[in-house]
Amino acid sequence: MAGLDEKRPFIAVGIAVLTVSDSRTPETDKSGDTLAARITEAGHRLVDRAIVPDDRDKIAAQVKAWTERDDIDVVITSGGTGFTGRDVTPEALEPLFEKRMDGFSAVFHRISYEKIGTATIQSRATAGVANATFIFALPGSPGACRDAWDGILKGQLDYRSTPCNFVEIMPRLDEHLKRGATK
Repeated sequence: MAGLDEKRPFIAVGIAVLTVSDSRTPETDKSGDTLAARITEAGHRLVDRAIVPDDRDKIAAQVKAWTERDDIDVVITSGGTGFTGRDVTPEALEPLFEKRMDGFSAVFHRISYEKIGTATIQSRATAGVANATFIFALPGSPGACRDAWDGILKGQLDYRSTPCNFVEIMPRLDEHLKRGATK
């Protein structure tokens, strides 16, 4: 049964939050604030936070830079996952992915459907792994950020979560590179 194994220690991970928006500022970024609050309330480290415009190159550059840092284990983006001309977050991030996490989108849409019905199909939420860093692209609404954190990320980023979680596999995300380096 899924749950928390209280005998296991909590392990804090380093998380960066990127808001993708042409109009939000640090003062008006409610989605970023929602994620930042939930990250710190859960006991994790909010290592960095930024806002970039809906620009494919700027989104990719910021996320790539974060994946190269040793203190960042997870990147969560908010915004730019819709269908308008300026929504380019999936196009910016998916080329970075070494492995896609198709299940994230499926579970996110299931949770979202319970809250907003068929409107959930207007999101192209996506996730993957790049440079041994988990990357999650969420819609830009605070509600979508709450749904993703509360329904998926909070549990998967808790080492105590059973039967499995992301934290326990983090040390193995780049094992293919280590094996290649020893040849």
